[in-house]
Amino acid sequence: MQPNSELIYRLQQIVGEQYVFTDDETRKIYGHDETEDFNFPPNIVVKPANALEISAIMKLANEYYTAVVPIGGRTGLSGGALCVLKGIGLSTERLNKIIDIDEKNLQVTTEPGVITQVLRDAVAEKGLFYPVDPSSMGSCFIGGNIAENSGGARAVKYGVTKDYVLNLEVVLPNGEIIWTGANTLKNSTGYNLTQLMVGSEGTLGIVTKAVLKLWPKNNHNVLMLVPFYKAEQACEAVSAIFRAGIVPSALEFMERDAIDWTIKYLDNINISIKPEHQAHLLIEVDGNYPEILMLEAERIMGVVEHYEIDEILFADTEDEKNALWKMRRAVAEVVKANSIYKEEDTVVPRYELPTLLKGIKAIGKKYGFESVCYGHAGDGNLHVNIIKGTMTDENWQTEVPKGIREIFELTVSLKGTLSGEHGIGWVQKNYMDIAFSKIHLELMEQIKYIFDPNNIMNPGKILPDRN
Repeated sequence: MQPNSELIYRLQQIVGEQYVFTDDETRKIYGHDETEDFNFPPNIVVKPANALEISAIMKLANEYYTAVVPIGGRTGLSGGALCVLKGIGLSTERLNKIIDIDEKNLQVTTEPGVITQVLRDAVAEKGLFYPVDPSSMGSCFIGGNIAENSGGARAVKYGVTKDYVLNLEVVLPNGEIIWTGANTLKNSTGYNLTQLMVGSEGTLGIVTKAVLKLWPKNNHNVLMLVPFYKAEQACEAVSAIFRAGIVPSALEFMERDAIDWTIKYLDNINISIKPEHQAHLLIEVDGNYPEILMLEAERIMGVVEHYEIDEILFADTEDEKNALWKMRRAVAEVVKANSIYKEEDTVVPRYELPTLLKGIKAIGKKYGFESVCYGHAGDGNLHVNIIKGTMTDENWQTEVPKGIREIFELTVSLKGTLSGEHGIGWVQKNYMDIAFSKIHLELMEQIKYIFDPNNIMNPGKILPDRN
């Protein structure tokens, strides 16, 4: 049902007139994330302040059978926060408080609208460490990280969002408010509703508080940039490093174009890239004992020296380390600035990375597109940016989807899956049949129905369209 003046009035009664928006400019702003150039303005933008207000909104939405889409920092890459069926865009930006940093139990309780970097900085002041660090951590919200099960560069050693979520306060689609678990490190009591919510992309409920696990902060790290003459050898070296008994805190892969474009785009990045360099690995080890870290760095050097590499660059100062990380985190933005693109988020067992990379290039040649690849190689997670370049609009619309399907088919054949950290959302949902059988998809549909029988909670996401 299309929102009407009565619905708008009743929403204003819940959150206040100043937090309900129907003007075109606001609707357009909240109608997009970072997924390509899509924009689906909601009919109404609402900015509640707490779980009780969200509960009332959900009860009202059920009464009117209107869609509600949770909207966080709008940094997503799979269209999870797009209001594809219009309805109510529910922004969580006012739920932006860090409620408690529990130094005794190494936990933090936070609202979902807290920016990830703000949370990381706040706990760091207490000598604690929240490891999840997506490239957009300076603008993405904790709630969005939970919705997408976000990872980041340091997931290779420390894990992804699901490994840090202990308990969640959630407003269900019918307006009920529940806590999903307990604030304990172990919990074998009933079905794990907490982990069901993590990665559900806002289709089963809206997180209003989260209890997250923390680590003590490490004091030292060593960071190196290794140039490879052959990109597939860079991928081969990833698995070899782990087989040598080393677990880096970060291990990132960047193809030549990714790093070359980024250097040209950013100021104060003084790195020499030779024309013969096809790829780089950015490798970090961290801990509390510098002498052990240097031994680990030497072992890594011993591994990569078996491949065709150029001189390894060690970042000696904090400024140099920050510059290298700035370069890596800017890659997605730089690719977007260079061309219209589509980004896929493939993940395979790390030993299969060379086969995946080779296959992606062959598929691109078959369908007439170029790609720029980079990602969290230590996890086997390769971001594939398909570049429009000089492709015709017709080929972009017809040939590229065929190529994407083949890339996903290759990924699954290598025992991988469609997304490592960006989620399925709206743009990938019709590829889900590649990774899941009919029974799998029916089970997911039934779970969705149990939580949301009126199908108002972020509808049109994750599950493929019915033919």
